[in-house]
Amino acid sequence: MHLLIADDHTMFRDAMSQYLTRSDPDAQISTTKNLEEALAYMKDSQTKPDLVLLDLNMPGMSGLKGFQTFRKAYPDTPVALISGIAEIEDVQHAMDLGAVGYFPKTLSGRAMLKAIELVLSGEKFIPVDHATNGLMPSYFSDHNKDARTAPLPMHTKAPHSTAKAGINLTPREEDVLERLGRGLSNKDIARELDLQEVTIKLHIRGICRKLEATNRTQAALKAYELGLIKKI
Repeated sequence: MHLLIADDHTMFRDAMSQYLTRSDPDAQISTTKNLEEALAYMKDSQTKPDLVLLDLNMPGMSGLKGFQTFRKAYPDTPVALISGIAEIEDVQHAMDLGAVGYFPKTLSGRAMLKAIELVLSGEKFIPVDHATNGLMPSYFSDHNKDARTAPLPMHTKAPHSTAKAGINLTPREEDVLERLGRGLSNKDIARELDLQEVTIKLHIRGICRKLEATNRTQAALKAYELGLIKKI
């Protein structure tokens, strides 16, 4: 496991590196403290990291602009965001832009390690707030009993090697799209796929973006036209 952790908070960066190294002595953990250093590391590194963790608010990021800059320079390297403060809209936008995960700094070391393992296996990760069935913002603690929060994975598989009609839908997005075509609600889709409703919403956002549709109905109609789903 080769990770690059880019974060300007020395204590968090060092603590995370030490925890990951103790958990996996063979892991190669590199660190930088800003976006400029992260880009320089990628340029000079002979072997690219399996995963890059970018702090959303570190110097050079300018919010998601820095994330987009990194993705444009290294589109084949999986990138996840870490943050001490982030709103739900930031998380949704980041996932739309291609982030493979969003890790609040309030996650415990064990939860963080599990999230990294999920992402490295080809899935995506977001934490879910059980009290609201929505995304868990960074400022919630995963040990906060009042908020009743806990990290849960958002499962998606890697994209198909050959996409239908030039649309790069993931297997899970295809599952959701097929059910959109059947007119199922988000709640019913979540129940059938054994996922959280917030996860279904994120998949629908991804489907709409890839099909250039403004809503779920238009996405289903375009999918019919492209032959991605059959009319019932």
